Amino acid sequence: MSEVENPIRIVLIDDHQLFREGVKRILAMEPSFEVVAEGSDGEVVIDIVRNYQPDVVLMDINMPNVNGVEATKKLVETFPKVKVLILSIHDDESYVTHVLKTGASGYLLKEMDTDALIEAVKVVGEGGAYIHPKVTYNLISEYRRLANDDKPETEIGFREVEYRRPLHLLTKRECEVLQLMTDGKSNRAIGDALYISEKTVKNHVSNILQKMNMNDRTQAVVEAIKNGWVKVN
Repeated sequence: MSEVENPIRIVLIDDHQLFREGVKRILAMEPSFEVVAEGSDGEVVIDIVRNYQPDVVLMDINMPNVNGVEATKKLVETFPKVKVLILSIHDDESYVTHVLKTGASGYLLKEMDTDALIEAVKVVGEGGAYIHPKVTYNLISEYRRLANDDKPETEIGFREVEYRRPLHLLTKRECEVLQLMTDGKSNRAIGDALYISEKTVKNHVSNILQKMNMNDRTQAVVEAIKNGWVKVN
């Protein structure tokens, strides 16, 4: 297999060596990735990034000396072009919003499967944003709750918006994919539900984002909920 000309250069920061080894094995499966360095604490990330100039830093949120949130803030301030993808066991939306405010480009749960890890690194490495589907659903649920709490009883809340498919904008299949995105499904799970390949799902998601003029899945789902284009629980 020939080497990729410009692989995504990755630094892995996590205080659990066995977890790092497992992640490295997964990343090594993807020809377009190159793990250039690793570390066990956020206090070393600045020096590592300065020395190895990665494209993406995969970083644990919970570390003993300098945690992932503090390290991300310092890292983004020092190296604005470097993308940070946070690894976490927490699916609470408060963690996610706090991390994203510090400048992280993505948030991935440690329960992720191989495909989710590879997809997240690719999306972030190419300048996009990635939030684990389970976390996206929690964020949207909280967004809906706050939006409804902020509105007077005489106004129409999210749950009262009439459901209608955006067939003026999306195809029937894209509407189905958008609904499953709202349900917090990963690309693989969407493919399984619709009996289509994961590659086809990715194409549908790209088309949806382009047609809706959105930068990432979370924005698209929030907009769909606001417009009543998807059913919500």
